[in-house]
Parts: sequence; structure tokens; C-alpha cells
Amino acid sequence: MTLQTVILAAGMGSRLGRALPKPLTELSDGRTIMRQQHDNIRAAFGSDARITTVVGYRAETIIEAFPTVNYVHNERYDETNTSKSLLRALAATGKSGVLWMNGDVVFDPMILGRAAAYIERDQSFVTVNTSKVSDEEVKYTVTAEGFIDELSKTVKGGLGEAVGINYISSANKKAFMRQLQRVEDQDYFERGLELAIAEDGLLLEPMDVSDLYAVEIDFAEDLERANLFV
Repeated sequence: MTLQTVILAAGMGSRLGRALPKPLTELSDGRTIMRQQHDNIRAAFGSDARITTVVGYRAETIIEAFPTVNYVHNERYDETNTSKSLLRALAATGKSGVLWMNGDVVFDPMILGRAAAYIERDQSFVTVNTSKVSDEEVKYTVTAEGFIDELSKTVKGGLGEAVGINYISSANKKAFMRQLQRVEDQDYFERGLELAIAEDGLLLEPMDVSDLYAVEIDFAEDLERANLFV
């Protein structure tokens, strides 16, 4: 079965202070953030992997740069957050499981190689880094059985940070979409995962990639750090 992948790239990314959408930011190796994401997806899952990108802010610039993938438009990109962008993408990807990532994450291609085992058994997961826990990042706790319990920026006593690369299984997809419909427009998609855990029994595994690099680009210093790896 063809793997469905989604890149969330609708936001304005104003904190980085660039005129173009953040995924089109150039890295030190000459590729854009989005190009390295495409390269990593293709390296792990081949040319058959289906890439759907959610666009909003200056959508035409992303479509022009990557004309051969699929697109979903979030016309309310300036009024909504990742929960509503992801909901649109999930609705466009049929009944199969979906691997998705934030459009601003620069990451080691080995992460997707590690993810392949989870995807093969259709196990929902969140990629995590246990080496640091910053106040501004999405943090998590786990249940006694080792599955994700809490997942948000307000988590107290977090065990690590969510990296921004995740998978929802075909079995869990419908419930997750229902929760994404419920959440507030300004909620992150993590809120939908929390509700699905609490109300639908979603078993969400943490996939630890602390030994690999993954940098979400919010500020200029994040870009500098990412450029040390690529």
C-alpha cells in the first residue's frame, strides 16, 4: 500500500522574519527545509510515497517550487492552527494511516528509517527527544504501560519534547479526525491526540530519536543549529 505523508506548511512563520513561507528557507547545503523533507521521505519510502502538503500563506510559492506533489489549501491559515490544517489533510488521504510532519523541521533521514517499523505494523506514534525539555516546546508524559498520556506545551514534569514527526494508524484515524473537528481553531493538533487518548483509547507510542538530530526552525538561532547537521 502506498504510504500517505503530509507536510503542514500553511502558517506564516513570522517569528523567523522571512518574506517567503518558512519551509522555503534555504539551508547551508543549498536545499530548502521542504526539499530536505522530500528527500528524506523518498529515501525512506521510495518514489511511490504520496506527499500531500497543506498550504496557506503565499501558497503559490510552495506550489511553484514543488509542482508534482498533492496540495490541500487552508484558506483560514491566519485564523487557525495546525489542528485544522491537519484535519483537512487527513480528510484528503482516504482511510489509510498517515505520517505527518511540521513543515519547519530539519531532521536526520535515519528518523524515517526508524519509523518504518512502526508504520509497517500500523502503530500510531509521536517522535520524541528526551535529551532536553524546553518550556516553549510540546512536552509529554507516559502511562504506566509506556504510551503517551499528556502531550502539550503546558505539560508539567515532561519526559522530553515532541519533535514534530508523527503517525496515526488507519485504525485510529477516524477517531483522531473527530477530535480535531472538536478542538478550538487555535489549538495545535496535539490537543486532538490528547482527546483521542482520553476518550477513544488511542495507544500512542513515543518513538525516541534522542540520538539523532531534529530541529524545528522557529528562530534564527534554530536555523544556525540545523545548519550544523545538514
